[in-house]
Amino acid sequence: GGSLTKLAYYSTVQHKVARVRSFDHSGKDIENEPLYEISVQEEITARLHFIKFENTYIETCLDFIKDHLVNTETKVIKATGGGAYKFKDLIEKKLGLKVDKEDVMTCLIKGCNFVLRNIPHEVFAYQKDSDTEFRFQTNHPNIFPYLLVNIGSGVSIVKVETEDKFEWIGGSSIGGGTFWGLGALLTKTKKFDELLQLASKGQHTNVDMLVKDVYGGACQTLGLSGNLIASSFGKSTTADKEFSKEDMAKSLLHMISNDIGQLACLYAKLHNLDKIYFGGFFIRGHPVTMRTITYSINFFSKGEVQALFLRHEGYLGAIGAFLKGAEQDNPNQYSWGENYAGSSGLMSTSPDVYPMQRTRSGTFDMFEMDRLERPLVNLPLLKDPSTYIPDTVDLTDDAMARKYWLTCFEEALDGVAKRAAASQPDSVDAPERAEKFRQKYWNKLQTLRQQPFAYGTLTVRSLLDTREHCLNEFNFPDPYSKVKQKENGIALKCFQSVIESLDSLGWEERQFALVKGLLAGNVFDWGAKAVSDVLESEPQFGFEEAKSKLQERPWLEDSYSQWLERLKEGPPHKCALIFADNSGIDIILGVFPFVRELLSRGTEVILACNSGPALNDVTYSESLIVAERIAAMDPVIQSALKEEKLLLVQTGSSSPCLDLSRLDKGLAVLVRERKTDLVIIEGMGRAIHTNYYAALKCESLKLAVIKNSWLADRLGGKIFSVIFKYEVPCK
Repeated sequence: GGSLTKLAYYSTVQHKVARVRSFDHSGKDIENEPLYEISVQEEITARLHFIKFENTYIETCLDFIKDHLVNTETKVIKATGGGAYKFKDLIEKKLGLKVDKEDVMTCLIKGCNFVLRNIPHEVFAYQKDSDTEFRFQTNHPNIFPYLLVNIGSGVSIVKVETEDKFEWIGGSSIGGGTFWGLGALLTKTKKFDELLQLASKGQHTNVDMLVKDVYGGACQTLGLSGNLIASSFGKSTTADKEFSKEDMAKSLLHMISNDIGQLACLYAKLHNLDKIYFGGFFIRGHPVTMRTITYSINFFSKGEVQALFLRHEGYLGAIGAFLKGAEQDNPNQYSWGENYAGSSGLMSTSPDVYPMQRTRSGTFDMFEMDRLERPLVNLPLLKDPSTYIPDTVDLTDDAMARKYWLTCFEEALDGVAKRAAASQPDSVDAPERAEKFRQKYWNKLQTLRQQPFAYGTLTVRSLLDTREHCLNEFNFPDPYSKVKQKENGIALKCFQSVIESLDSLGWEERQFALVKGLLAGNVFDWGAKAVSDVLESEPQFGFEEAKSKLQERPWLEDSYSQWLERLKEGPPHKCALIFADNSGIDIILGVFPFVRELLSRGTEVILACNSGPALNDVTYSESLIVAERIAAMDPVIQSALKEEKLLLVQTGSSSPCLDLSRLDKGLAVLVRERKTDLVIIEGMGRAIHTNYYAALKCESLKLAVIKNSWLADRLGGKIFSVIFKYEVPCK
């Protein structure tokens, strides 16, 4: 580009993953043996890296490419933008490679489609006077069609209809270069950023002629606000005085922005489009230009169209050029997720960058995406995927909640770092890595205090996910693996007596006991401080003790009577999808007895567990071993597994929360095939922090025990209050 070089590259990353494997128990006394073997293995995954360099440091950028990214097989480097021509000879000479120039617009569109598809909080609107100016949008599952307005030196307006179908439909020679050029002539300021700085301090009404200056008080009869600009720079024709640089820069900014805004609105109207994304160096995250463009679009569309901006707008061309070069491996066939541990976030100050420091390289603003093992899609049972918002509380918006949760995660950090180190007693460098994790996550939390919008909408889910990403970066793939192994072993020993006790009850009594068991199991959550304190200080705390902690009915949210009525009066459900939460007592003594009852009613069950570890949540591979051991004790579970009436699947997630718009494709296929008509979501992370307000096409049951006193208070209850939310969709 004109001032920045954006570099996109692919690497394979070796990192540790926790694996569980069932022991061969043949002919052994297994009473005192662990339930399964845990091993830590090396796994190679794909990662996309994006780094920006200032063009002043182009030589350093090329040194970085030469030292780290070029091997003997590399013959060509893909490049796009003005610099692909300007620096072509330098690049070819220094790297000994042929520069393959790609069309700028094609690259921009490819890059834009890629980020819109893979980053849930990529798009934002700018609101000047709100607590945080950035208002993130939920990604619509269908990203097309849209208008891309690229404001560089001039303005290009492109209509994008599909992945490969787009056309340049218009533009203007009055763009960022016009603002820069005229601004330089008017203010003698040569630098673009300095010009914007002047504009942000100026008062355009000193230079512009307003409607009220022309019509006086009579402007109301025209239906116009007196403060509208009637003539940009209009006062300079009549005034004798000198105008300040700040005021002229501000007037010029309004003039250019209003012109672009009106043009964009007219094209959007002409082509019946309601999504307009703005990019180019004129925008580049500058609050002052985003504010004026937003105002202009809002005014000319009468509020019907919103100006939208992209978090990673500066990288679109580089991403597109990369995708063009990687077509044979088609990165679009995979799902990708932002790696919060390696990304510096929106409007961030420069992080210290490996392998070179900012001071000598000019690098800043890094962004990383990891290739996910499996493609992710919407849950087919979402009522309206385009309006689904996973998170219950937006911490970007709610200053009080934000302050509480950031403090909460800060206070828990030492404990998490200690547990991480303790989970690898045989590793000499575990304490050192745990300290590095602690420092990295602490720094992330401080960034989020200053810039809550850095990674999109700030939520409890994003704070938890960022922590997991940081743990993984320092090779702590599953700090709770030993805890889960022990708790699964203990709970299995109690399974038969719990089943016998349930089977001895009458039908109605049993239904309540099953629900109470599900809720009591949900108490065992090492992610909640109130619980982890109890579990560490009282090792004998068990299933019955957890039941005694529960709130008595009526519960804080209580539709148990309606649920019971449905079971009594209605036909059995065809198929239930259950999203499980914790290992140990939760899955074994809470979920499996509930599953067993559903199976006995003639309902098929899909049991969905996390693909990867997070806190003490049960993983898919752990659930397979647990189910195998339960089947050996229980004929109902055994025959259901054998006849595929009980199916164990993975969610595609490694988070303590649940995003129903990013689920494993295999799970979605199964949900459709089995005609699922009941969804059960359990746990605080999955049913309260996320999905509390999620609307589904079928019946749903959301249940959890609130193990955080602040959250309980927020919802009008006390700690260990119960949420039991049975919902039937409106016909």
